[in-house]
Parts: sequence; structure tokens; C-alpha cells
Amino acid sequence: MATSVVGDFSAAPGRVKNVLLWLLQAASAAVFAMAGIAKLTGAESMVHLFAAVGLGQWLRYFTGGLEVAGAMALLVPAIAGLGAIWLAAVMVGAVIAHLVVLGSSPAVPVALLVAMAIVAWGRWERTARLFSR
Repeated sequence: MATSVVGDFSAAPGRVKNVLLWLLQAASAAVFAMAGIAKLTGAESMVHLFAAVGLGQWLRYFTGGLEVAGAMALLVPAIAGLGAIWLAAVMVGAVIAHLVVLGSSPAVPVALLVAMAIVAWGRWERTARLFSR
């Protein structure tokens, strides 16, 4: 069988998918890390936002911790899918808070929820293996 000068592209779709998922994971990890750190360090806008939610500032710390932990998980291949599921759950809460309590646009949490759903779907095989052991 002759080999092409250009190379074998039979695995290209899988490689492209993997690269695109990693780009999405890295960008999302940066966003979640920045948002989580802002919550944990008491950025004025976050303090006001969580005051408007009305459940106390403990929720700001809790959410910030979840976001930072999830951001780190997105960068670890073995648990990236699990981190995406984790962060998708956090974003479901954020969407509900924006719609029901804050009365503001949930556009950013919805976009992040969609991004995390894509990562969770794309990394599903590895995530499923975590639970089949």
C-alpha cells in the first residue's frame, strides 16, 4: 500500500475534535478561574450580586470555590468531563438566579452552560470510565 506524501488523515477528525475541546476547556477554565477568584477575594461587584441574591455571602464563597475547583478540573484530562458536568450544574443555578431572583440577563451563564455541555459530551467516554471501575 502506498503512503501519501501528505500523511495519513484517517485520525484527523478525532484530533480536530480533541484540539477544539482543549481550546474550549482552556478558555472556559480561564473564565471560571477569574470569576471564582473574584468571588473568593470579595470583588465589590460580586459582593453586591450575592447580596441581591439574599442567601448570604457564604454562597459567594461556596460558588467561587466550586468555580475555581471546576476550572482546575477542566485542565486535568482524566477528570475534565467531570469538571464540565460540575460547572454545568453551577451554571444551571446561575441561570435560575438571574431569571428568578436577579431579574437580569442570563446570557453569560447560558453561554457557559452550553460550553460545559459541549465539553461534557465531548469527554463523555473518559468520564464514563471513571464510574465503570
